[in-house]
Amino acid sequence: MNKNEKLAIFLLRFSMGWMFLCSGASKILNPNWTAAGFLKGSQTFPELYTVLTDPSILPVINLLNEWGQLLLGISLILGIGVRLSSILGAFLMFLYYVPQLNFPYIGKTSFIVDQHVIFALVLVYFALARAGRVHGLEEWCAGLPICRKIPRIRSWFG
Repeated sequence: MNKNEKLAIFLLRFSMGWMFLCSGASKILNPNWTAAGFLKGSQTFPELYTVLTDPSILPVINLLNEWGQLLLGISLILGIGVRLSSILGAFLMFLYYVPQLNFPYIGKTSFIVDQHVIFALVLVYFALARAGRVHGLEEWCAGLPICRKIPRIRSWFG
């Protein structure tokens, strides 16, 4: 991989991380934010998504959404745990995509593919390309004694 490719991967990873960090932080800092409106507006599987708005479940959904985005952003920016966080982030993007799907239309301007699909594909690419090793902390993590001793940790975090 040449310098330009490394720079492109780093900039893409950092900018995606920044986007998720800001999205998660804005939700955490807004005491009135809730996923209820998004879930209630589901086009696909409305019964399933409406169940998630139950007052006993919604706080957990909100917490997972807010902190999931924030931690994904931190992971991408720092370049550590990118493999694991990218896979979880791609799953999160799938969960955002499905409720608004009115096959084959997504919203008013998309046909099958929208930004959630693009984000999910970029996150899958990060996981496969080991993007955290490109100007990130994963290279450092791989050298830690615990990562050398436990291959599973090294495969996810280094």
